[in-house]
Amino acid sequence: MTTNISESAQKLSLVDTMYVDEITGSDDTGKGSETAPFKTVLKALETAGETAKVLVKKDADGYKDASGAAIKKAKKTIAEQLKKRQKQEEQKKKQEAELKKKVEEEAKAIEYAKSVVLVEDNSLPKAQKIKVKQSIESRGKRVKVSGWVHRLRVQGKDMMFVVLRDGTGYLQCVLTGKLCHNYDAITLSVESTITVYGVINALPEGKTAPDNHELVVDFWEVVGKAPSGDDAFNNKVTQDADPSFLLDSRHLVIRGETQSAVLKARAQVIKAFRAHYDSRGYTEVTPPCMVQTQVEGGSTLFEFNYYGEKAYLTQSSQLYLETCLPSLGDVFCLAESYRAEKSHTRRHLSEYSHLEAEMAFLSFDDLLESLEDLLCDTIERVMADEPTRKLVEQLNPNFKMPERPFMRMKYADAIEYLRANDIKKEDGSYYVFGEDIPEAPERAMTDKINRPIFLTHFPAEIKAFYMQKVPGDRRVTESVDVLMPNVGEIVGGSMRMDNREELLEAYNKAGIDPTPYYWYTDQRKYGTTPHGGYGLGVERFLAWLLNRHTVRDCSLYPRFTGRCTP
Repeated sequence: MTTNISESAQKLSLVDTMYVDEITGSDDTGKGSETAPFKTVLKALETAGETAKVLVKKDADGYKDASGAAIKKAKKTIAEQLKKRQKQEEQKKKQEAELKKKVEEEAKAIEYAKSVVLVEDNSLPKAQKIKVKQSIESRGKRVKVSGWVHRLRVQGKDMMFVVLRDGTGYLQCVLTGKLCHNYDAITLSVESTITVYGVINALPEGKTAPDNHELVVDFWEVVGKAPSGDDAFNNKVTQDADPSFLLDSRHLVIRGETQSAVLKARAQVIKAFRAHYDSRGYTEVTPPCMVQTQVEGGSTLFEFNYYGEKAYLTQSSQLYLETCLPSLGDVFCLAESYRAEKSHTRRHLSEYSHLEAEMAFLSFDDLLESLEDLLCDTIERVMADEPTRKLVEQLNPNFKMPERPFMRMKYADAIEYLRANDIKKEDGSYYVFGEDIPEAPERAMTDKINRPIFLTHFPAEIKAFYMQKVPGDRRVTESVDVLMPNVGEIVGGSMRMDNREELLEAYNKAGIDPTPYYWYTDQRKYGTTPHGGYGLGVERFLAWLLNRHTVRDCSLYPRFTGRCTP
């Protein structure tokens, strides 16, 4: 029995003695023993208690009793940590109590809300169904409006503000009293679809809302509820989200004010293009998109199997437009074009809306004037439409109408401009005549000049086979690129070869079999004429007009290298 007491005392003594080696010890792996010492006195006291004996090793002299100052400092730290933990524990208990109370209150509110039933007051005038765009003309009348909850704000217990969106505009709705207390109200989330009934009143001065009015709701109902919590719309689409995620969620992104404004402006721009051509006597045609010929080079063709034959998605409808000139006169089309160009720049798409036109019996100067007329007249039509003008001002507050005449600059002069302004190639050398001017230096030049440019007379070797050569200088073509600040090239055009023999020679030089192009060559056989045309990238035009960083923002569902969804 005596032996057992002695052994227990010895074990207690060993445990109460803590070893600290400030040189090789470790607070993470140490045990407080002589063979596995701690690093600090604090760790020793935390482990064995404040009454433990602590031996400290600071150098080769071995272990010595810890100093009173070290013990005092460690005890003070332990006391502070204890006080902090107690405070944290108290805060935790308080938060848990508050959370429990909140959950109980919410549960009570939900149970109460489930008992609240909204009923339309039949004594009120019958509501007239309208779209949001009809709100101003419907002020003072009882109306019925359906749409998506664009924004939602709860103010106190008896008031809710809902901004409703239906694609034609935005309408602020105010719900008060019982209308805020039913189950649908307390669980309402952004992007839910609802129908509201009430009267639209102008707002007093000092208050703001879309169109300076709001609908005072007297009855409302949910059509389709959107999720809340982690799956809520506002948690799905955020400004700082990864670009790839936003592209995957494009169907949700286009609901936003900015992207929907771009798409609305796009629709009006397309209307303006068509109105321009209609006013100038052009005929719209619809060429095929499945073809067996190339226009802009074989390297960017999308090939597919067409009933056992090789075919391609069209790069351009130009060749087909040319065939329409003898029967329809000046023609245009607005169709999709496809380029299998493995480019990730902000101005390239694999599928884009291509506005193309062809005209007969004109000179190169006439072609440039018609292009200038197209761009300026279209912009004037867009800005004359007040809703669209507001969209342009919203997206591009600093937009200025282009002034006529556009600057004319020959390719040879552009080469000299690049040299004079020290704009070089990646290897540090200057561009020379005959070389293609890539996007970066072209943009640098355009942004520095900061006005629309007609860049003309490109060397024949770097342009398409069908472009007409300048009669007095066969090295260059009657060709033009329209360059706009902040986006670069938005239009490419030229006069087309009108001599059959010259075209056949061009086929041969480009390594193209003329056989599949017989119908195109025949235009020079059955009554040829000087003619020319151009192609305009609608997304690039919009990127310039609306000051968008990339053409992808100007496409409903952009397609580019590696992206063919959703």
